[in-house]
Amino acid sequence: MSDKNCSCKNKEKNPRLGKVGGQAVLEGIMMRAGDNTSLAVRKEDGSIAVENGTFTSVRKKHKILNIPIIRGCVNMVEMFTLSYSTLEQSAKMLGLDEFEEETKFDKWLKEKLGDKLMNVVMSVAAVLGVALAFGLFTFLPALITKWLNSLVEGGLGWWQNLISGGVRITIFVAYMMLVSLMKEIRTTFEYHGAEHKSIACYEAGEELTPENAKKYTRFHPRCGTSFIFVVLIISILIFSIVKWEMNVFAMVALRLCLLPVVVGISFEFLMIAGKHQNFITKILSAPGLLMQRITTKEPSLDQLEVAIKALKCAMPDEFPEELIENSEESTEEAEESENSAENTEEAETAENTETENDG
Repeated sequence: MSDKNCSCKNKEKNPRLGKVGGQAVLEGIMMRAGDNTSLAVRKEDGSIAVENGTFTSVRKKHKILNIPIIRGCVNMVEMFTLSYSTLEQSAKMLGLDEFEEETKFDKWLKEKLGDKLMNVVMSVAAVLGVALAFGLFTFLPALITKWLNSLVEGGLGWWQNLISGGVRITIFVAYMMLVSLMKEIRTTFEYHGAEHKSIACYEAGEELTPENAKKYTRFHPRCGTSFIFVVLIISILIFSIVKWEMNVFAMVALRLCLLPVVVGISFEFLMIAGKHQNFITKILSAPGLLMQRITTKEPSLDQLEVAIKALKCAMPDEFPEELIENSEESTEEAEESENSAENTEEAETAENTETENDG
């Protein structure tokens, strides 16, 4: 056997690939590595607030949920859950909920529901989001395609599947382009780019600094944007088994039943694409990566600093110095808070004394 063949056979896959993932949030980033999560946000005073936690997938507790295809559906539900809770937490860390004046309706809800209020609000938001997604990406494309089919003599035949898929992709791209015009969304997309660049820098084995991360690509094959795009493409193939001759409501219902299969296959593809960088996976990942030109923007060094902070805190075994630094910062903040409370108490005591003397 030649030396070249030996070197190819013994060549190891990069152990850092697929080890950490993340999500852009309000003015920050959440990173997840294994069961560890770390949320870092840039506060108005310029400091970085960090909150570490854990998130254990049910796939580790129940092996049947880790079967290919099934695990993709489970992962999607878990990611939605984690995303909502992370966005809520980032808003709290920024103090956004402290400055909003309560209306009479807010007070009534808080009085009636108490601590369950946020859970109710998030549940309603989730239902509305699913309903909107269902209407835009399933029902509307089916209606448009059936209308176009009625205009063509003899019908469109199998082309209806491509047209329906094309309508879904067009709606998705148009929607993302429109929301990217909003200032807050653009900032989130910049943090999205910072997430990808910091992960790429880590996977390359280079020292994690904002300057080093800046050099790397903001496009990643294992991104959630790529996942959605892959779902849209694979759905064209899977949904082709549904006959267009049936009632539009029955057809949409049947497609919804097939959606878990689409999601499961898409998840398996992204896992392969994220861990194996070769010619085939690059070609198949190209549409999703192209879409990331909309959903990611070039980040600043400050945003990259936040991403790196979250990444390191999510991997305390590899970056123990970050854990020590955070502990020291937490101690300093606690001391400052304690001193502030003492000063306030002393001021109140002095004021009360003056009031008594005046009396």
